[in-house]
Amino acid sequence: MTLHKKSFQELTTDELYELLRVRSEVFVVEQNCVYQDLDGDDQQSIHLWLTVNDKVVALARVCPAGTHMEQVSIGRVITTERGKGYGKQIMLHAIDAAVEHFGATLIDIEAQEYAKGFYESVGFKQSSDTFMLDGIPHIKMTWIR
Repeated sequence: MTLHKKSFQELTTDELYELLRVRSEVFVVEQNCVYQDLDGDDQQSIHLWLTVNDKVVALARVCPAGTHMEQVSIGRVITTERGKGYGKQIMLHAIDAAVEHFGATLIDIEAQEYAKGFYESVGFKQSSDTFMLDGIPHIKMTWIR
């Protein structure tokens, strides 16, 4: 397994295409959710992904404060092979990147409500009531150093 971590400017066109393809495959096709994935936050974000045999198995992006959310945030978290621990690994790397690149002492996420337990397992706590986002129940969760 290989961890990749790059700013938007460091991504090759092939890497960018593959990350966007996987995001579309999971969020739009698999979850049947029509939403605006290209939201203008990618350009300021740190992009992380794990590959096994050159196949993306997990990805996430870390957004600086004031872009996607008021605080530093992690989003677009995906695993393409579930049950193998890749999601937890990418989240732990994303937390490290948030601290390293943006000095985060607090990180917010907009978690799909069903994934609450997963995010709790990496140190996030629910910090809002349930709200609808793109037709899916979400909760805000916060990690504090």
